[in-house]
Amino acid sequence: MKPSHKSCEAAPLLPKMAETHYAPLSASFPFVTSYQTGCNSLPEISRSTERALREGKLLELVYGIKETVATLSQTAVSIFVTGDSGNGMSSFINALRIIGHEEDASAPTGVVRTTQTRAEYSSSHFPNVVLWDLPGLGATAQTIEDYMEEMNFSTCDLFIIIVSEQFSSNHVKLAKVIQSMGKRFYIVWTKLDRDLSTSVLSEVRLLQNIRENIHENLQKERVKDPPIFLVSNLDPLLHDFPKLRDTLYKDLFNIRCCGPLKTLYGIYEKIIGDKVAVWKQRIGSECLKNSLGVRDDDDMEECLKMYRLIFGIHDESLQQVAQSMGTVVMEYKANMKSQNFSTLRKEDWRLWIMTCSIMNAFFRLFKFLPCICSCFRRLRHKLMLLLVSQDTKNILKKILSDSANPSANLV
Repeated sequence: MKPSHKSCEAAPLLPKMAETHYAPLSASFPFVTSYQTGCNSLPEISRSTERALREGKLLELVYGIKETVATLSQTAVSIFVTGDSGNGMSSFINALRIIGHEEDASAPTGVVRTTQTRAEYSSSHFPNVVLWDLPGLGATAQTIEDYMEEMNFSTCDLFIIIVSEQFSSNHVKLAKVIQSMGKRFYIVWTKLDRDLSTSVLSEVRLLQNIRENIHENLQKERVKDPPIFLVSNLDPLLHDFPKLRDTLYKDLFNIRCCGPLKTLYGIYEKIIGDKVAVWKQRIGSECLKNSLGVRDDDDMEECLKMYRLIFGIHDESLQQVAQSMGTVVMEYKANMKSQNFSTLRKEDWRLWIMTCSIMNAFFRLFKFLPCICSCFRRLRHKLMLLLVSQDTKNILKKILSDSANPSANLV
C-alpha cells in the first residue's frame, strides 16, 4: 500500500530536536561552584554550545568552548605549602613569588618557627591562585589525621611538600595521605645552596642522591613518584625553579579546565546520541528522501553529504573550525572515515559488503519487492548515520583536546 500524500510531506532538512536539558555546566564542575567567582556565565555558555551542536553549527560550538575555557581559566585555585617545621616553607613561598623577605607582602621567615596558623598569599605571576603557608606538621597537632582536619586539606587543589636536610617520615606520611585523596602534589627540596656548599660530592652526584633517597622512601610506602624539584630559596630563577613554574602553569590549567571539558564531552555525546535516535526514526519512515532533502535515497554519496551537513562536519564547516583553532583542516579530517563515500566503504567492511556489486545486483533484482528494498535501504542508512556520528564525536574530542592545551590560541 502506497503511503498517503499527507504522510510524505517534506520534513525540514535539520529537524528541530527536543531540547533535553542536561545538568548545567556549573553543576557538573564542583570546584567551580565552590568558588562562584567569575563563573556565573558558564551555564548559559553550556546551553549555547548544546544548541549549536543540535543544529549542526560547529563553528558556534567552537566559540562557546573557547569562551568556556577562558572563563574556567579564571577560577580560583588553592595551593597548600606544607612540610616539617623549619624546612623553609615561608621562604619558598617568597621565592616562588619572586619577592624579597624584606618586602611588606612577603611571608615572615626566620630560624625559629614563624608560621603558627594558616596564612594566605597571592602573586601576580599566578593570577587567581591562593598560596597557603601552613604551619609545619607537628606545630599544631600530634597526628597526620589531626593536621589534615585542622588545615582543612579537603579544600586544597594542589599540594607542595617542602623538604630540606632529610626526607623524613612526616614527609612520607603527607605524601601517602595526599595520594589517597587523589590530589596532585610536588616535592620541593628547598636548601640546595647549602647542600652544594657543604657536600664533598659533585653536584651531579649530590642531586642524584637526593632524588634517589626521596624515591626510595616513597617506594617503601607504595607512593607513586610525584614531580620532584631541587631548588634554592635564595636563587628563585636557578636550578629547578623555572621547571617548577612551567609545571605549575600547566597543572593549574589542567585543574581548572580538563575535568570540566571531559564533563562537557559527556554532554555532547548524549546530544549526538539523541540526534542519532531522531534520525533512526526518520530512516524507518517511508519518506526518507524528503527528510534528507535528496532526490534519490539510494544515492549513497549524496546522502552521505547530507548526513555530514546535518551533524555539522561538512567541508566548509571543518575549514571554518580549523581556521578558528589556528590549524589546518587536515588535522580534523585525518582520522575521518566519512570524507566521501568511497573512503567510507574502504574504512568500514559492513558498508563495503552492503554496497558491493553483488549486493547492488541483488538490490536491483528484488526492486519489485518494496519490503526487501526498504529494509536493505534502512540498514545502509543507519550504518552510514552511525559512522558519521562517530566522526562527529572524534572531531569534538579533538576540538576539546586542542582547547585544553595551555599553549592553544584561545582568542
